[in-house]
Amino acid sequence: MRKTVRRHLGKLVAGTAIALAGTAAMVAVTLPGTAGADDTGNRNTAAQQSADGETAEPGQTPGQGQDQAPEPGVVQQAPAEGDKGIGSDPLTDDELTRVEQIALDRRLARSSEDVEGDRGPQRLVIDLAEPEADELDDPSAPRRADVMFYDYKDDTLVTKTVNLATGKVEETATQRGVQPPLTGSENTEAARILLASPLSAGLKADYKDATGKELTSPDQLELDSMVFRAAPGAQPAALDKCGEHRCARLFPKALNGPWIDMRHLVIDLSARTVAELDR
Repeated sequence: MRKTVRRHLGKLVAGTAIALAGTAAMVAVTLPGTAGADDTGNRNTAAQQSADGETAEPGQTPGQGQDQAPEPGVVQQAPAEGDKGIGSDPLTDDELTRVEQIALDRRLARSSEDVEGDRGPQRLVIDLAEPEADELDDPSAPRRADVMFYDYKDDTLVTKTVNLATGKVEETATQRGVQPPLTGSENTEAARILLASPLSAGLKADYKDATGKELTSPDQLELDSMVFRAAPGAQPAALDKCGEHRCARLFPKALNGPWIDMRHLVIDLSARTVAELDR
């Protein structure tokens, strides 16, 4: 595994690990004072390309008529490079799209599952990778990106390092028990699982008191979250796998309303269950 990947993962999860060191200490945590983070990382920017540029006559499709043979099947080509950054510039939208397409190979796409149980891994984050030690002073050093996916099928974190110059995956790291911060999509799914559980009764009652409306959808909430890790003997047995499983504590806020304290509930996204911590 590249040292830079390890450094990157360490920086990403260090804050979460420190924050979650003691379950008992969480009772004293003050709820966030700002709105929950949106999942701005998810972009549907994959370009759609036509097979050719012909304009068809009415009733015809391109390539037909005038004794032309049917067009052969189209082979998917490598994603276009598009706009490129330089040096330590943030990744451009084109680069983000391109590296995700490169990193998400056919095997990973077919064998993994996302947070909703659909085929394909859950994309977590794409970041510019740190240069190698011998490239720090090299202005022509290649730009690389670390692409992180979470596979809910077997609870593994998959990190792929893509060389933006060559368009190739240079390194792949697969880890268990590493839990980066949750994305907006995962927060939404955690709220959906919670709302389907009888343990959401308090949340729904507090929401109605605050807004006068029934709470039926995650769309009615702003959501912040924290990864939850099990500590030996510090939680119900139902949560003992948290850390191996991807588990969340939600900090929900009514839209244009107050925060609602749900710190005593933990949602196991891997098992799709909800459990209550001992108070």
